[in-house]
Amino acid sequence: MKNTDNEIIQSGKASFKIEVPYKLIESGTKQAPKPLIVYLHGFNQTEKSFRKDCRNLLKVHAYHLFIQAPYPIYDRSREKPVSEWGRSWYLYDGSQDQFLRSMDHASRFIGQIITKTIDATAATRTAILGYSMGGYLAGYHAIKWPEHVQDLIICSARYKSELLEGEYEKINHQSILALHGNADKKVESSPQRNEIEGLKQHGIDATFVALADTHKFSQAFIEKILDWLNDKGYTCDPI
Repeated sequence: MKNTDNEIIQSGKASFKIEVPYKLIESGTKQAPKPLIVYLHGFNQTEKSFRKDCRNLLKVHAYHLFIQAPYPIYDRSREKPVSEWGRSWYLYDGSQDQFLRSMDHASRFIGQIITKTIDATAATRTAILGYSMGGYLAGYHAIKWPEHVQDLIICSARYKSELLEGEYEKINHQSILALHGNADKKVESSPQRNEIEGLKQHGIDATFVALADTHKFSQAFIEKILDWLNDKGYTCDPI
């Protein structure tokens, strides 16, 4: 019998499309000029679960855009339908290059939705609120696409100022609020505190607030966010 050799004659990559839900909610006077607030949830959450966590923020007169992360996390309990599986914003295996590539892909993805929303509404300014994994993405997007972001709120994550590469002037129009629980064991608070102090030294309007809390996105976070937005000129109904 004649021996035959196996030979790869073609290889490549193909795109695989995943539909990702998002919700746009309007509060305040209908179709009136008002801010756009973009919400980026944490690891293993969904836009629906984070929308529930943020329900008191709907007191702010704004367009509220909740986007779900694209990567599904398998539910090992097999108790949830796929639509309720938690989601992840990016893929991280310990490699910084992989982290940045995946983060950039997610940033471009949310940027498309944000641009589409701005074009379809009377949005006057844009705030991005990110929690945990969503906080890392919020900071990344505000650095890489600074013209899209006027206000940035990062909860339980670190602002990666090294991505600015010393070009602090490109974010000098942004206001930044960083909230962190002192008892957070998943993401320590001190690196974020140092980041915000560094931004302030370069003239950036940045504020760090430590809370007697853990990694959980709690009512204490909500109250600080509402106070800060009110100080920045956002209109808020009383809770």
